[in-house]
Amino acid sequence: MSVVFTELHYLPSIAFFQQALADDALLLDAHEHYRKQTYRNRCLVLTAQGPQPLTVPVLDGARAAKVRTSEMEIDYRQNWRHRHLRTLQTAYGASPYFSYYADYLQDIYAQKPARLWDLNLALLQLLLRCLRWPLPLLVTDAYLPPASLNHSITDSPLDRRDFLTPKSALPPPGPDSPAQRPYPQVFGTAFVPGLSVLDLLFMQGPAAGQFLGAVLR
Repeated sequence: MSVVFTELHYLPSIAFFQQALADDALLLDAHEHYRKQTYRNRCLVLTAQGPQPLTVPVLDGARAAKVRTSEMEIDYRQNWRHRHLRTLQTAYGASPYFSYYADYLQDIYAQKPARLWDLNLALLQLLLRCLRWPLPLLVTDAYLPPASLNHSITDSPLDRRDFLTPKSALPPPGPDSPAQRPYPQVFGTAFVPGLSVLDLLFMQGPAAGQFLGAVLR
């Protein structure tokens, strides 16, 4: 079985799903230490002003002590849920399928998950259902350092932790990097890559999963 090993992202990018859907299962790292300024708590969406980050604030995210990502708590003292939903409404309200999926997102936000991990996992499970991809999700039960992963063994997970970062919205160039196939977007005429898969989902609707699958074949 082919397994890709990655950290858990907030509303992951199209590249994240291309990477995951090319394999038989997704192994999520629950024992890594939280890292700032990564896709663990942010995503990119397309607005009339161009790509805009949506960031989930976390408690003590700047402290020096290391904290597991799965234990990082969300800061609800900030009204980020309203800002994120308002931004999505403004950016995608005119897209063909925004109204079809918006309530599902709102339901998850309304639950106010205490931890970033729980929020991200609930959103990932929702997005996989929307893409109609029954991808098994596995979770680590201990920290796996890179040296412990033997990629010469066919059933060893392919380590893609921090393969996608805000500093490089697209995967690093290479023979195993998926191409980003253009599709119509709400704003502008030049295609903008590196966005949350929501951008594709709001435009393509139920066909979004087939769109990603066509790139992988």
